[in-house]
Amino acid sequence: MKTLGTILLVVVLLLVVAISFTIGWRPFFGPKARPLTDRKFTITPARLARGKYLAETTGCFGCHSPHDWTQHGGPFIEGKLGSGGALDFADLPGHIVAPNLTSDTETGAGAWTDDQFARAVREGIGHNGRALFPMMPYEFYKSMSDEDIESLVVFLHTLPPVKNKLPVTKLNFPVNYLIRNAPEPITSPITSPDRSDPVKWGEYVVQTGACEECHTPVVGHERSPELAFAGGGHLQGPWGNVSSANITPDATGISYYDQALFTQALQTGYVKARDLNSIMPYREYKNFTADDVKAIFAYLRTVKPIKHRVDNSLPPTDCKVCRGKHGGGDQN
Repeated sequence: MKTLGTILLVVVLLLVVAISFTIGWRPFFGPKARPLTDRKFTITPARLARGKYLAETTGCFGCHSPHDWTQHGGPFIEGKLGSGGALDFADLPGHIVAPNLTSDTETGAGAWTDDQFARAVREGIGHNGRALFPMMPYEFYKSMSDEDIESLVVFLHTLPPVKNKLPVTKLNFPVNYLIRNAPEPITSPITSPDRSDPVKWGEYVVQTGACEECHTPVVGHERSPELAFAGGGHLQGPWGNVSSANITPDATGISYYDQALFTQALQTGYVKARDLNSIMPYREYKNFTADDVKAIFAYLRTVKPIKHRVDNSLPPTDCKVCRGKHGGGDQN
């Protein structure tokens, strides 16, 4: 009996060590979350204008609004802006729903406090305390300055109410537990970089625009920092079946782009006569100012060039670089 007890103790200790050094304890006890505050963000015309700009360029409406995917650019359905809906990407670990962000108090975000909104956007904790699936790109939005997040929240509270009752997100096991590791509280002030430095400002715009979410491939179960902006991310849904482009300054990327061609691609969805798939959110990026577009391009010219051919005109083949499957994969 004593031997059995010793064996059980050893097994328990090994299990504790294994959990501590692998998935950690958050999946069992819940995500890291700072306590909510009752702070109320001051409403000013400047904040409303900046918040509108951020909502229109950082992807808020791209996920939280229904689209007409039969048209170039996948325009938003009139009268439904910000009203949420299911995210129809293939291969997701469950049924993921982007909530209604409009000011409707019954089915939308009308009853959310300012800090609930801010915590969800930058820290990945929903208004009800649950960990948000990282398809909500809080890993990138966490770099958004305090002034920008307050401006964004101030504007989102002004969205006209749209009654749109949605099902809740249902994630498959074990993802529903593992995502509790993702949120990280923000406890220190965050300021914006100097706008007079195009590269630094461009990095900020790219980060808060979550460009890497699509353009940096996931290898295994994590986005690969060694392949930042190298493309190859699988994007399948009602818009078609495509892979994201390599936007590094390599010959297989966009080294041949000049400012005019980059602006055309980003804001119209065309590269000269070739049209880009509508999952590329140029319907939103058309709202970027000329200065922000120049800053984005200036920053992307400085990222590490990565040889990684992605060609959506070719059938998908295995790629040894990103370990995925995409057009031109067998040429890497």
